[in-house]
Amino acid sequence: MEKKAASQLYIIGAGFAGRTLAKEIRTKAVFGRVVAFLDDDPEKIGRRIEGIPVLGPIRDVAQLLRMNPADEAIIAIPGASREYLAELYGILKSAGFQRIRILPGISQIIEGSAHLIQTRSIDPQDLLGRTPVAVNLKESLAYLREKRVLVTGAGGSIGSELCRQLLSGGASRLYLFGHGENSIYLIDRELRLLQEEGVGEKATIVPVIGDLKDRSYVRYILRRLKADVIFHTAAYKHVPMMEENPVAAIENNLFGTRNLVEAAKEQGVKGFVLVTTDKAVNPVSVYGASKYLCEKLVLAAAGPDCRFMAVRFGNVLGSRGSIMLLFQKQIAKGGPLTITHPDMRRWFMTIPEACSLVLKAGGVGENGHMYILDMGEPVKIRDMAEQMIRFYGFEPERDIKIETIGVRPGERLDERLWDEGEAPVPTPFDRILKVERKGPGEFDVDSLIEDIAPICRFDPAKPAAYRDAALLRSILRNAIPGMGPA
Repeated sequence: MEKKAASQLYIIGAGFAGRTLAKEIRTKAVFGRVVAFLDDDPEKIGRRIEGIPVLGPIRDVAQLLRMNPADEAIIAIPGASREYLAELYGILKSAGFQRIRILPGISQIIEGSAHLIQTRSIDPQDLLGRTPVAVNLKESLAYLREKRVLVTGAGGSIGSELCRQLLSGGASRLYLFGHGENSIYLIDRELRLLQEEGVGEKATIVPVIGDLKDRSYVRYILRRLKADVIFHTAAYKHVPMMEENPVAAIENNLFGTRNLVEAAKEQGVKGFVLVTTDKAVNPVSVYGASKYLCEKLVLAAAGPDCRFMAVRFGNVLGSRGSIMLLFQKQIAKGGPLTITHPDMRRWFMTIPEACSLVLKAGGVGENGHMYILDMGEPVKIRDMAEQMIRFYGFEPERDIKIETIGVRPGERLDERLWDEGEAPVPTPFDRILKVERKGPGEFDVDSLIEDIAPICRFDPAKPAAYRDAALLRSILRNAIPGMGPA
């Protein structure tokens, strides 16, 4: 068999991250050969760095490359704005690069730890929305050094990114908790590969398969693991699907959280961070109601021995089951892209930025308080659809149609990050807001749980209540104003 010729690589950005990548690629020649750095800095253009020429300005060099298209470009500019990345992508695309990769995760890269294994193909989430805030992870995660950290829902979009970033924190053990065998296997293998390639520190990684709904098991496993801090991301999250399966949503989200909170207090866990959602604000869906109740439950659990807090934010770009992934699949088959309403708007933040801020809040947040991530301005879903169509080289409506299919059960046109009884106040930390209650805000979540319990768990004294979705909705509507009809 004829050996494949080595790929020609151009690294965009001759800063620390780009130079680090060039060194690594040189030691792993199987990945190709770095032909040149492309950079716009006049002080670097014309020099040689690590024996590699620095060419620029990027736009001018890219025009010359059209005559002889190169194989691959790797964008290694961690501090680049969304606008600049979009400009770079357009330049490189028109230059004929067969593949364009990027170093994601600004919070990790900005500290200088750039590795080839962290690169991935550029996609719409890198270009949409605002520029992420830079978070110094090693500094933010100092409170977790030598601690045992448990992440529930570790195989999910938020949970898995928390785990990637936690590699930089110096934790002694990192427990990956989830009930999905395959998703936990995948993040477990990924984290070990990252460690092998020098990413982060050498925390002991422990995958744990289990179900938070099993109260006895949760108490048993926390007793065994002796976790110091818990990041609780596990939940059923798909709004329309949970409208069709309301009992499952409450059973998993609310009762699973209660089991975890009780076990955490029993076992002396020192920190507990609930990841929650804008859909918990004046909830109209069962999913939103379940998270609303989880917020009440967690914040009410605050005591002198364990710091309980919650971090609330809106949608994240590229999460599993998100609208972005649906749009990508619809574009791949030629459309149409389906939106529920032309005026539907959502906040969007990248998963790495949201997770960096959650981890930061976990260290600086006060016991018994809610924190909100500043999401910027909401984005119309139709505008996002049009941007994604153009990203893939098509023109909206001319090449790929956009169809309106109607608002689904449990959805609303706009979400809110706080309700009338809450007041967000700035903190010393960029894009993290603290919520202050305007009124007393009492809510007897324990009594509500007792009313709901026979619906989720069979009670011989109330057999007719078991799995009665209509009864569940009735109880929720009486307790939470604004809940949708039965």
